[in-house]
Amino acid sequence: MTLTFFDVGGRKLASASIPGSLELTELLMVVVIFAALPLVSIRREHVVFDSFDHVLPRPLRRLQSVLVNLLCGSLLMGLAWLMWQTAGEFAQAGETTAQLKLLKAPFIYGMSVLCGLTGLVHLLRFALMQGEPTPEGTQP
Repeated sequence: MTLTFFDVGGRKLASASIPGSLELTELLMVVVIFAALPLVSIRREHVVFDSFDHVLPRPLRRLQSVLVNLLCGSLLMGLAWLMWQTAGEFAQAGETTAQLKLLKAPFIYGMSVLCGLTGLVHLLRFALMQGEPTPEGTQP
C-alpha cells in the first residue's frame, strides 16, 4: 500500500512514478496471497456459501466437507506440481520481469510450495475426517 501511495502521489504531484512499482506491487501481491493460503485453510476461514446448510442433514454436510477437502487438496497438489514445472522452465529460460529484470522463477517456486502446503492441509483434513464422528453442533 505504501508503494502504491507514493507511486500515485509522485505521478499526481511530481509527474514522476516510481520505476517498476507495478511489477513490485504484483510480486508483493503474489507473496501475500499465496502465503495466506495455508493459513486460511488451517483456520477454515475460506468464503463459505452456506445458504442450504440448515436444510441438509448432518451426514450429507459431513460428506460434502470430506469431498470438498479431498477435491481441494488434490487440485492444489496438482496446481503445485504444474507451477513447479513452470518455474523450472522459467529458470532454465532465464525469464525476468519486463522492467526490473527480476527473475520470475523464485516467485513461482514459492507459489508452488505454498500451494502444496495448502493442498496438504486439505488432504490432512480429509484423512482425519475419515471414520471420525462429528460432535453435535460443530462444523465438519
